[in-house]
Amino acid sequence: MDTTRQGELMTMKIGIVGLGLIGGSLGLDLRSLGHQVLGVSRQERTCKIAVARGATDEAATDLALLADTDLIFICTPIAHMRSTVSQLIPHISLETILTDVGSVKASIVQEIAPLWRNFVGGHPMAGTTESGIEAAQHGLFAGNPYVLTPTETTPSDAIALLESILRPLQVRLHRCQPEAHDRAVAWISHLPVMVSASLIAACLSEADPDVIKLAQALASSGFRDTSRVGGGNPELGLMMARYNRAEVLRSLLVYREQLDRIIHEIDHENWTTLEETFQQNQAARPKFMK
Repeated sequence: MDTTRQGELMTMKIGIVGLGLIGGSLGLDLRSLGHQVLGVSRQERTCKIAVARGATDEAATDLALLADTDLIFICTPIAHMRSTVSQLIPHISLETILTDVGSVKASIVQEIAPLWRNFVGGHPMAGTTESGIEAAQHGLFAGNPYVLTPTETTPSDAIALLESILRPLQVRLHRCQPEAHDRAVAWISHLPVMVSASLIAACLSEADPDVIKLAQALASSGFRDTSRVGGGNPELGLMMARYNRAEVLRSLLVYREQLDRIIHEIDHENWTTLEETFQQNQAARPKFMK
């Protein structure tokens, strides 16, 4: 592994496949720490922008560019991760560590771990409603959780090296099993996207065009906050539903039960019970906002 020391930081040659919001933001932060970053994208235009913005030292459409890298982040859509790894394997050393940034972990780990011994599943819990290399930004991950999902066969030195690269990004590192990750993020990430998208769709179902126009004119912070994730990148929402299907369905069904309870309380004018529900929610929310 070809590494150099810069102060106390071990600098490395790091590859990024997929130069969108997450891949581009990783590149910006990693280069600012002194790492050499090589990027691969399907589009030549994206490669040029990545270099011009300082997200990569070099970028190309050919995976062979990453032949001598120490660590590679797979930042492609979930549907392309397995094929990307299969195409990478002929080019890279057995010591190269692979990790991904997908928002679903069990299916990715099950598919990729058998292909590559030094694979560590990962998920940075950060993002914006924007997408593409143009949306990449410094400090996107700082202060946010970054989850790693190693299994019992994941080499401990691969986990340790990846964590040493991620800590300077000022992330809050967590380790858990892939299945536990998927169940947890279904509640706090995937379910909110489905609920938020449903909110927007419900508003659009208003039959009176004048009411729609008035609602659009009056929409402020409440609607902006609750509709944000549902109005983001459609591909991400689809990937959540498709690749975490069982847990998303489970969380949606429980959510529907809670919504039915609120409908019942309002329909029967059970204001005391409804107030108690709101009070319980007010008390519980801070535990999710650490």
